[in-house]
Amino acid sequence: MAQKATIYKVELSVSDMDRHYYETHKLTVAKHPSETDERMMVRLLAFALNAHELLEMTKGLSTDDEPDVWQKSLSGELELWVALGLPSEKVVRQSCGKADAVVVYCYGGRPAEVWWDKIRNSTTRFDNLAVVNLDEAETGELATLADRSMKLQINIQDGEVMVSTGDRIVYVTPVIWKSGGQ
Repeated sequence: MAQKATIYKVELSVSDMDRHYYETHKLTVAKHPSETDERMMVRLLAFALNAHELLEMTKGLSTDDEPDVWQKSLSGELELWVALGLPSEKVVRQSCGKADAVVVYCYGGRPAEVWWDKIRNSTTRFDNLAVVNLDEAETGELATLADRSMKLQINIQDGEVMVSTGDRIVYVTPVIWKSGGQ
């Protein structure tokens, strides 16, 4: 019998001084049985970094043809495609063809660097693509904040991110490997 997703209730308060976006999102996140706490928390971080009233979590790992997070216009056009991990060149190309803007958040240390070295040259033609690397130690620390019921405060200023819950704080510094997208 297949395992079911674990449901997480998240109150995500985003204070993004860089984009002047201040809002609280109440999210229900389905964590796929094969998804790690680290990946789920990176998904929440990616949501916060791109927060918008129309931004939505998707089915994620359980669906191959959807990103982890997306934003559709009121008329249904795909405005933003947010992917996590190390997608293949084909997936990146297809994503860039489907959405106005694509952001890939890669993490995992050395494997992410190897992936980027391999795919970098083939992405230069995509003006709508941004690639952001997240430090392995920082995302590992982020995973320790995972809880079935979370109240996360995410403050973003000058490209630096502070994630806090209760008395615990994790700092994340996203590194832009390719700008574009938004």
